[in-house]
Formats: sequence, C-alpha cells, structure tokens
Amino acid sequence: MTATLELLDQLLERRAAASERYFGSEAGRLAELCRLLAERFERGGRLLAVGGSGQAWSDAHHVAVEFVHPVIVGKRALPALAVATEAHSLLLGDDDMTISFEPLTVVAGGTWELEPVDDDPFVRQELAETAYHVLWELVHVFFEHLGESSAGAGASAFLYPFLEARTGGSLDAVVEDVRRSVLLKAAEVSELRERTVEESRVELVEAALVVRRALDAGGTLLAFGNGGSATDAMDVVADFRSAPQGWPERRALALTDPAILSAVANDIGAEALYQRQLIAYGRRGDVALALSTSGNSANVIAGLAEARRRGLGTIAFVGYDGGRIAEERLADHVVVTPSENIPRIQEAQATAYHLLRELVEQTDEREGA
Repeated sequence: MTATLELLDQLLERRAAASERYFGSEAGRLAELCRLLAERFERGGRLLAVGGSGQAWSDAHHVAVEFVHPVIVGKRALPALAVATEAHSLLLGDDDMTISFEPLTVVAGGTWELEPVDDDPFVRQELAETAYHVLWELVHVFFEHLGESSAGAGASAFLYPFLEARTGGSLDAVVEDVRRSVLLKAAEVSELRERTVEESRVELVEAALVVRRALDAGGTLLAFGNGGSATDAMDVVADFRSAPQGWPERRALALTDPAILSAVANDIGAEALYQRQLIAYGRRGDVALALSTSGNSANVIAGLAEARRRGLGTIAFVGYDGGRIAEERLADHVVVTPSENIPRIQEAQATAYHLLRELVEQTDEREGA
C-alpha cells in the first residue's frame, strides 16, 4: 500500500507541474482563440469536433455536448457536433471551425496547435480537456462584448471574475482579462485534482484491486453516465480496451449506444437507461463504474442498484458533496470530487479514473507492498 500511495503522489506532482507549464505558456493563445471562435459563431459558424481513436472520439463527443447543452444557466446553445475524421471535410462550411485531438488542434481561419508537451498520454488528455473546457466557458464572454456591449458578466460572472469591473473599452483588454481567468481555472483544477485523490486514496486503490480481480477472472467493466459523464464513460472504456501506453486489452463496455438510450427513454423513461442495460449485460463478477457530477442522477442511482442486485462490484465517481451516492453508500467504492463547478469536476474525475486505470496495471507488483 505504501508504494502505491507514493506512486499516486508522483503522478499528482507530475500533473501539477505539467499544468503550470502548459497554461503558463498557452493562456494568452487560448484567450485569443476564444475571441476568434466567438466571432465565427456570431457569423453562423459551427464547431466540428473530429475524433479518430477511442479516446479522441470521447473528447469529440465531450466538446459537442458541452457547446450544445451548456451547464451555465442562461447561456446559448452553440452549434457543435462530433464527426469522424473521414467525414468532417464533407460538412465543413466557410465559417465553420474544427477541433481535433492527438494533437489538440483548432482550425479557425488559421491553425492553432495546443498540444501539451508531456510523455504521459493521460496527462496530455487531461490538460487538453481543461483547454477545450475553458474555450467553451469563456467564448461566451465575447458574445457580450462584440459590438461594444457593456452588459457585464451576467450569468457568466462566476466563470469570468474580472468582467463585472469592466464596463467598456477595447476587446484587447477583455482578452487580457480572459487570459487571467484561464490561469485561475488551471490553478483551480490542479488543486481539485489533489484534493480528489488525497481524500479518496484508499477508495482508488481498493477499487483498482476489485477491477483487476474481476477482469482477471473474465469479468467486464461496464461504465455509464449522463452528458459529459457519458463521454467520460466512453473514455474509461477506450483506456481499458486500448490504452495508449500499450497495456493489455481489458474487457470493458460503455453503456452509451444512442439507439438503446433513445429507445429506453422513449418507451420506459430516462430513469431506466442504465438499469435496463445492466439487466441485459451485467453478470455476477462484473464491475459497474458510474460517473455523476452531482451524485444524485436518478438513472445512475437506479443503475448502481441493479448492479448490486446482480452481484456486480460497484464504483462511483461523483462531484459536489457526493450526493445520495456518497451519503447512502450506493456504491462499494466512491470517489468524491468536492466542487460545484461542473467542468472542473469532470477534469478532476478524468485524473481519478486515469489513475484507477494505471493502478489496475500496477496491482500485481504492488498488491503486497
């Protein structure tokens, strides 16, 4: 156990250093890019998120759902869609933009490569997620300033702490304020990653042992969640099936098939989305892994309950104070990310489930440490 905890400390330190380097050098470009994206959205442009690998495909869907269905109350839905690499050129219009991954690249008139420089593919993906989250969050700032608006931050004030004090002036000044906001967000998620892992170290280690034993015995990892958490479930499964580090392929399934989800939602109701699939796919000895930023999602809770009825191991990654899932211990192992900021929760959860994946491969040599 001691060696495993030391490994977690090393992995966290690496992420903190990489984040400071990356956002310290890229915050200005991210702010300029927010401005450019806003101008193109205002002209009717769309954002095409292009995915190739399983991990990149999960990121493409994550971008699409965040821009189309913003979690910020009162913010507009922005046209974004996930498309396969071979199809995006057929859909691309004059003012459209693209974002692709591995390396993280945005094309909007010019080409902006924003790939973090780090040897660890999990670290690169986590930093890229924060980068595209801040693009989504802060692009809204410029809608309120294009055309000399002096409306102030409004509903986005909590995202952009400097805007209320600025009621006019040039967009260049707004870009500088957005750059500062990017740095604050990067510092916030670094602290949240550390709190998440520090406060759930034993949960992560024990969950990794459960997953490894289940997989070695022929079981399957079943992952699920809603919205951005559904795309995180896709990422978890991609990491188990085809880890970029070259680790062995592991049995894993994401409960995210859109035909099944829409059929169950239409015929039964959204609360049964994952319960129904766990009835179909879950077998004693499998493990169900749930992701929820609130810890209160009714369909996630129903899925965990069904998994327990069927003898599956259960793991949950949750935000806020953990919600019902943490309070009532509705999963065997619960990892809480203590925050109310949904993008930051998802970014810290990505670190947590990446560490889980890494520990699954380390468990043989460290189980007795």
